[in-house]
Amino acid sequence: MDLQHERNNKMKNRPLIGLSAALLIGGALSASPTLAGEALIGDPNTYSPPARQSSRQLYWGDTHLHTTQSPDAFTLETRLDREQAYRFARGETVIADNGMAAKLRRPLDFLAITDHSEYLGVFPMLEKKDPRLKEWQFGDFLGSLMDEGKFQELALEFSLAIQKTDAEFKVPTPVRQSIWEDVTQTADQYYQPGVFTTLIGYEWTSMITGDNLHRVVLFKGDHEQTHQVLPFTAQHSTAPEDLWAALTDYERTTGGEVLAIAHNGNVSNGRMFGPIRENGKAFDAAYATQRARWEPVYEVTQVKGDGETHPALSPDDEFADFETWDDGNIALTADKDPDMLPYEYARSALQLGLGYERELGVNPFKFGLIGSSDMHTGLSTTAENNYFGKFGHDEPAKDRFREKMAHQLQENWRLVASGLAAVWAEDNTRESIFEAFKRREVYATSGSRIGLRFFAGWDFEAQDVQRPDYADIGYRKGVPMGGDLVTGPDGASPTIMVAAVRDPDGANLDRVQIIKGWLDADGETHEQVFDVALSDNRQADPSTGLIPPVGDTADLENATYLNSIGDAELAAVWQDPDFDPTEPAFYYARVIEIPTPRWTVYDAAFFGSDIPDPARIAIQDRAYSSPIWYTPPSPEP
Repeated sequence: MDLQHERNNKMKNRPLIGLSAALLIGGALSASPTLAGEALIGDPNTYSPPARQSSRQLYWGDTHLHTTQSPDAFTLETRLDREQAYRFARGETVIADNGMAAKLRRPLDFLAITDHSEYLGVFPMLEKKDPRLKEWQFGDFLGSLMDEGKFQELALEFSLAIQKTDAEFKVPTPVRQSIWEDVTQTADQYYQPGVFTTLIGYEWTSMITGDNLHRVVLFKGDHEQTHQVLPFTAQHSTAPEDLWAALTDYERTTGGEVLAIAHNGNVSNGRMFGPIRENGKAFDAAYATQRARWEPVYEVTQVKGDGETHPALSPDDEFADFETWDDGNIALTADKDPDMLPYEYARSALQLGLGYERELGVNPFKFGLIGSSDMHTGLSTTAENNYFGKFGHDEPAKDRFREKMAHQLQENWRLVASGLAAVWAEDNTRESIFEAFKRREVYATSGSRIGLRFFAGWDFEAQDVQRPDYADIGYRKGVPMGGDLVTGPDGASPTIMVAAVRDPDGANLDRVQIIKGWLDADGETHEQVFDVALSDNRQADPSTGLIPPVGDTADLENATYLNSIGDAELAAVWQDPDFDPTEPAFYYARVIEIPTPRWTVYDAAFFGSDIPDPARIAIQDRAYSSPIWYTPPSPEP
């Protein structure tokens, strides 16, 4: 059944073309291929299938969580520490800072606590009047503000000081060493290989005139490696190139491995993927190589909005306006200019990367996609009905959505219960999860746990996705998400195999889409959205090509919904109908759930409060696979 629906960035609808093979799989969870367990083919002569396969499992985690050790979290009423954050993530009940018991429905498989490297752990020490800080004059000033209860002024001083390079503003090195020792040792203490993985990390908080350039830094190793080198801070430099140099030094010094994850391009005012580096120079091959080397994945969705695309960039994409934050930069010190948008969103950056590769020979924006929370509560909560906010003062309370984030920024109702990082890895260990990030076999969700497989090759057949060992076929005949599709046979067009399963505790699926981006011979970039699998046996209108909506069962008064619409599973094999082997391209999957109540509705139902008129009340959570790239062969000399 042909279910292809094409859209492009010129807002032109086109009729369905019979060059794709799409297969809908509906019904119970057992009716179509499971998403767990199948993977790489090993020794074909071994009788036992599990013994001859190098199995990759699906693991869920958050690589961007803050605790009271982050100064901004501390000043905004968060007091949960790293140990409480680890216990919560692995499924224990903890008492949140608002006094409520908090618990996840299902534990996470892995967690990275990434407190800000600038003044990491210092504010709790100041509160306790730790004698190790008594000789630090600026620390004494910060402590006096704390004693006087001037927490907003304290937060302001922190935000100003993290960009200052003068010695008087820097935390004494022995104090930093002691704090980092504790951070890395605590992570090791809670690491249970095969059960719960703790990844050591921090956040580098570069912010130029209020424009976000933050990066999460993740380490592969343990305390013995990571404690040897102190975290890099924005007081050292606000340029990403200097961060990468510091990561290079770390690997040379320790023999360990490390990577960086950028996030929130949507509040960077065009800096995140902009054409000019922080030194005022244009990209060159060396810069592109370094960026691709150190930043293999991008955090595309989190509490401060979704960063896949923007309706102004993708005007014919009906799902483009999703939890959009486009008022200004992260500090709201400058408004957003429409010309900034192409340099802020993942889809447009992926397209820009194709152009850079043609020009420089290297694609600086060849990144996979993950979600993570950026919660500053010590609680990684991404479920709409279990959302504990951005900061301590945002935790569940009557009318919390009428307040503002950090008391002065965006309205709290705009905060998003997002997101999660999904990883296909051999084991739940630091080594396996880190390697999955490096090869980009990861994907993002906006908070729910949608299972997703995505492969590209040249000869997938419709029945391949129906087989119980379809993932083995995917690895054998193609490449998984995050990979590169090698040149195919003459006249062939890429075939893509995709399978999605709903969150077992969540909403049914509306549809599966494939997003294609490409670069033409004239250097112009393009995009198209293809609907490749639709729930409820829907079909495109033959005259318009439009897809009828899935419907809506959300009861916004009682904060409930029914899975009487949509499908539990969707799968398809699809072939690109317009493939040009001379044009570089990328493909990724987007899976959309049926409409459900947003966290604002759950709050209103629980507390009996009214929702302010501008607040969003419904959501269609989603998953984004990492892309697969096609690069044309170099012309023969």
